[in-house]
Amino acid sequence: MAKEIFMPKLSSTMETGTLLQWFKEEGDSVEIGEPLFEIMTDKINIEVESYDEGILLKKYFGEDDQVPVNHVIGYIGIEGEDVPQEAPGVSGAETEEAAPAENPEPQLVAAGSAETAITDEKPRATPAARHLARTEGIELRDVQGSGPNGRVHKKDVTAHAESSPVEAKATPLARKVAAGEGVDLSAVQGSGANGKVVKQDVISAKRTTAPVAGTSARKKMSGMRKVIAERMVQSKQTAPHVTMTSEIDMTKVKELRASLLPVVEKQTGFRLSYTEILMKATAAALARHPEINVSLEGDEIVQHGHVHLGLAVAVADGLMVPVIKDVLAKGLAELTQDAKEISRRARENKLLPDQMKGSTFTISNVGMYAVDMFTPVINQPESAILGVGRMQDKPVAVNGALEIRPMMTLSLSFDHRVIDGAPAAAFLTELKDVLENPYELLV
Repeated sequence: MAKEIFMPKLSSTMETGTLLQWFKEEGDSVEIGEPLFEIMTDKINIEVESYDEGILLKKYFGEDDQVPVNHVIGYIGIEGEDVPQEAPGVSGAETEEAAPAENPEPQLVAAGSAETAITDEKPRATPAARHLARTEGIELRDVQGSGPNGRVHKKDVTAHAESSPVEAKATPLARKVAAGEGVDLSAVQGSGANGKVVKQDVISAKRTTAPVAGTSARKKMSGMRKVIAERMVQSKQTAPHVTMTSEIDMTKVKELRASLLPVVEKQTGFRLSYTEILMKATAAALARHPEINVSLEGDEIVQHGHVHLGLAVAVADGLMVPVIKDVLAKGLAELTQDAKEISRRARENKLLPDQMKGSTFTISNVGMYAVDMFTPVINQPESAILGVGRMQDKPVAVNGALEIRPMMTLSLSFDHRVIDGAPAAAFLTELKDVLENPYELLV
């Protein structure tokens, strides 16, 4: 009997998923655990592996289609089996098959970190050989197997790697995309383990290639860019944005960072940045002004009893906002480690759904660019967001004398339906005070 393929439910709040691509065509053979299709939810790309083996009999949806969770999107079975010509709707096995979403690791792999078959015939190989081939970016079909019926063993992969000319390390999926897009893998900077090129690197390289002089380039708005566009429009249309700015003297923050740099790096292996100090200071100010740490849900204003900060991270195709939980309870060393790790996962497109939800306030830092200030768009359902501009030396009056100080501008955008001007101004003033006297964060 043909087996249903359904849109998985990856979180308790997920209602739909966007189908980005199929890795198989109708009539192709499929094995258990083989990546079958890729979806997007909450701006995360997830490759979904097959629960069953057989022939892909039917695909009901295509690229960029939004599908409700647990909705049947295809069938796997024996060649020639009859299946419905139209999508039958919600899976009849919804209750049983939705369960893996609570612990998705066995079936879900972050996009760019898994392989998919490129040919119809999957080479015979031991699990150890497959793992090594993935790690080294080697196509198993290029390896001569020494086992029964040509089965590839780990030693065969090792021998192939040692005897083959050095070439760019890449996942099979990255090679497939590169071949289709005409991208030279040797010219692509890999972001995967040991510098391996993953699919996202190829897409990024293709995106940054300038069009030929005198021509225009077009590409369909899809995937992450489409989700970002929809959310930005929704936020601006539903929430009346008001933005306040304040200039901060960062002299003492620079002193604090300089003194803590070797301490934090020794504990964590990471360098303390201004972002982590800003996060800690923001959490302290939010704790003293809880009326800013709120969300609007229907006709109710929810005042949060914790500070979960969203941290805007630029990625190849747009922007992700991973969440760092319970910032108020963490020291600068732990925050540095958390921020660096989750930013890396965002850039490598390896975030899990739980790492993208639950934020109560967001920080967007463009201080690495020549931007003094900007008006950030609120990350709903939050009610406020903090924009951080660059730090630069400026002449300022200090106790009646002119001095050169490192100054930085903060921009607070807030939803005027929920937050009034006076509380917002009080919060921004509090944050300024904390940053200009940052040593209190250590006590």
